[in-house]
Amino acid sequence: MKLTSTFKAALLAIGTVASLSAQDTPKPVEAAPAAEAVAPKFSETQLLETFGWFVGRRMGLSELGFTADQTASIIKGIQASASGAEAPYKIEEIGPELDKFMQGKQAEYTAKQRTKNDAASSKFFADIKDKKGVVALPVDLPGGGSATMYYEILKPGSGEYPKATDTVKVHYTGTLVDGTVFDSSVERGEPIEFPLSGVIAGWTQGVQKINKGGKIKLYIPYQLAYGEAGRPPTIPPAATLVFEVELLEINPTPAPAEPAAPASTEGM
Repeated sequence: MKLTSTFKAALLAIGTVASLSAQDTPKPVEAAPAAEAVAPKFSETQLLETFGWFVGRRMGLSELGFTADQTASIIKGIQASASGAEAPYKIEEIGPELDKFMQGKQAEYTAKQRTKNDAASSKFFADIKDKKGVVALPVDLPGGGSATMYYEILKPGSGEYPKATDTVKVHYTGTLVDGTVFDSSVERGEPIEFPLSGVIAGWTQGVQKINKGGKIKLYIPYQLAYGEAGRPPTIPPAATLVFEVELLEINPTPAPAEPAAPASTEGM
């Protein structure tokens, strides 16, 4: 652990006092000026309000479409929990009905989002499929049928192309069709490395179309991304995703080791 400047100064001051106490005629030591206290930028009320917003966001209060009265009931339950009170109803009795209620709210939300995003995706793909340089790539779905993604080479690379069994290192930025950024290794300033077979199908298939040093843009329908459920709150249900991917490294998966030859039985 690194010492802070204040802690270092304190240690130096202690050492100075110890040294001077051994001398017959110590010289006075000037006390270091006390550091000025920095006033907090936000009040406790503002911090707690933001914490409450974060909790509500994580609970999906907005996405699930709770009414004002329903939200008030949720807040009442949170207040009871914060005060240390027992659950208002026996969990083993109310639990099944609560699960059913929440599943219904989730189904309503997913259906609305799918309708909305299907329309947005249809328009999006209609606009980009005829764009110069954009290539259609049909991909078979595990349960049968297929879905078509599109890709565009932004910068050619060189050398061999990765295989689905390889591990790759990339920089990427992911956006929704409206341009909202939901994830970016570029913004974090740190590339990511992963087996190409262990990601969404749109990545597995699309990244194989660029070689090392190249950059590709992937247009991925929800069937080849996170499906109808999505990854709320960052990725809505049935969302088409757009990725700009720069392929930095390809690391082939080592071939499986050959089985060892059986030990000789000669002389046994």
